[in-house]
Amino acid sequence: MGYGYALGSVCFVLGSTPLYFDHVAEAVTAVTFFVGSIFFTTAASVQMVTSRTPLPLFARHPDRIGWWSASVQWVGTLEFNVSTFSATIVGLTATQEKRLVWSPDMIGSILFLVASVLGVWAVWMVATTRRDRGMAVLNLLGSIAFGVAAVAAYVLPTTGDVANIELVNLGTALGGICFFVAGIWQARPTNVPVPA
Repeated sequence: MGYGYALGSVCFVLGSTPLYFDHVAEAVTAVTFFVGSIFFTTAASVQMVTSRTPLPLFARHPDRIGWWSASVQWVGTLEFNVSTFSATIVGLTATQEKRLVWSPDMIGSILFLVASVLGVWAVWMVATTRRDRGMAVLNLLGSIAFGVAAVAAYVLPTTGDVANIELVNLGTALGGICFFVAGIWQARPTNVPVPA
């Protein structure tokens, strides 16, 4: 699961780095993001299944809140699948791009933020390790960065241009870095000491 998030993050960081997207075809960059979204969905699916609990659906127990966090994030990854796949389609109008690329990206970013807040809440409800809290905070920071990127990716109706492409790339890269570190941290065996 952790490696799935890490691999997806690598794709998102790579796709938002000028050294990469300036030297490959636009279609290659779009496919890079789509592949990253598939890694995210795979990891989120594993997380959702492994966090199942027999507790009542709306129990205020950390395990149930953790399941809600995983489930909301899974839906967010599906939105990113739609958004990144739609971005591979050539010749979209500004209206189509807003509906098929920006809207699912924005919805996915909001869902990631909600999932991250739930994750932080679940972790802080119990006496957890610094590792668990660190992963939760990194996921929250990554979700905030993805949200900033999504807002900046708004397609201006007058010109058909993205509102702020530099902020899109920066937010995507920073979010990807946060998710990468959290994913690698999560993939490490729990008996390996975490640096202070």
